[in-house]
Amino acid sequence: MTGAELAKKIRLIRYDIPIILCTGYSGKISRERASEIGIQELVIKPMAMRELAQTVRRVLDAPPS
Repeated sequence: MTGAELAKKIRLIRYDIPIILCTGYSGKISRERASEIGIQELVIKPMAMRELAQTVRRVLDAPPS
């Protein structure tokens, strides 16, 4: 199962849960497609720990959508 497929299934169970997708295959999903699915952030691997921490903080601080 891909991350996008998992995100869709999570949304069916709980729509308001924040989702950050971390991928090394940026050709498989675009930021636009991720947003359409309900993914708040798309992070491309490799990433620095600081980038991941900042992304998590930004998503948790964002108002509910």
